[in-house]
Amino acid sequence: MKLILTQEVTGLGSAGDIVEVKNGYGRNYLIPRGDAMRWTKGGEKTVEQIQKARQARAARDAAHAAEIKTTVEAAKVVLKVRSGENGRLFGAVTVADIAGAISEAAGETIDKRTVVIGNPIKTTGTYTVSVKLHEDVTASVAVTVA
Repeated sequence: MKLILTQEVTGLGSAGDIVEVKNGYGRNYLIPRGDAMRWTKGGEKTVEQIQKARQARAARDAAHAAEIKTTVEAAKVVLKVRSGENGRLFGAVTVADIAGAISEAAGETIDKRTVVIGNPIKTTGTYTVSVKLHEDVTASVAVTVA
């Protein structure tokens, strides 16, 4: 199935890209979420508009992302969760939990889709988490799980 992405999809592409995906993935996941639309010959104009808007936004957002990076990296992020003996958590810390804690500590809105953790966090301690603010700007944040 040929689709035009309307938003960035991790591992697939960014807005305005034309991608080929399996029928079920496109029909049941991407299109209902609004991340993509069906490719048509008339959709080529839409692709051009999306790409022009993305390029204009990218230049403006790069400077803003650099400002946010300094704010986010300077913030002290502490995430309090329930834990048992030896610091093992009941469950795991999710990217949504981390995004919420960073947003609260830094005062900037962070989307959970931009947070990257290497392995699931299942014990207390200090972890380094990456936040992709822009294509070229990635912030490293120290998150303390207590």
